[in-house]
Amino acid sequence: MKITSAEFIKSVASLDQLPKDGLPEVAFAGRSNVGKSSLLNTLLNRKKMALVSSTPGKTKHLNFFKINQRFYFVDLPGYGFARISKNTYNQWKNLLDGYLRTSPHLKLLVVIIDLRHEITPMDIDLLTWLSFKRIPFVLVGTKSDKLSGNGLRRQLEINKKLVAQFGVNEILDFSSLTGKGRVQLWREISKSIHGEGIIN
Repeated sequence: MKITSAEFIKSVASLDQLPKDGLPEVAFAGRSNVGKSSLLNTLLNRKKMALVSSTPGKTKHLNFFKINQRFYFVDLPGYGFARISKNTYNQWKNLLDGYLRTSPHLKLLVVIIDLRHEITPMDIDLLTWLSFKRIPFVLVGTKSDKLSGNGLRRQLEINKKLVAQFGVNEILDFSSLTGKGRVQLWREISKSIHGEGIIN
């Protein structure tokens, strides 16, 4: 995928602020500090397109990036960060749930896990909800460069067993350091929005 333009458009704090131009959307979700911003930057061949922070919970709104003037990447708030108020957590949850339930332009949700660890109960809860709502998703495991060959294969197999109930046959292993998985993930994104005539 050749990126000719990628620009930050807006940070959305409520559903009435969502873009009204009807362009397709691909959203990205994962636990806080799972490497979501680094993954976005790697996909877009940008160093600082999405904010990379060592402070979990930095993304507080829905951040919209317009890609090639044809579709959006949507950076969703990280979930599972404990050091926030209950009120703030509920605001994030309502915003996230509302967007995923009601956006008519969402074509794919990229669910990101850290391959160094087993998938968490919060991840399972999200996948359960997505399956119930019939929201298309792809599961991506980041930080694969932190594991040896045998370790990577072992973690992939463990996590595949945990998500088999959702019909997931593959976890795409991804590394922002080496770029591994970038082409494969773009292929999944392309398939999700191909019907819109965006990517040939």
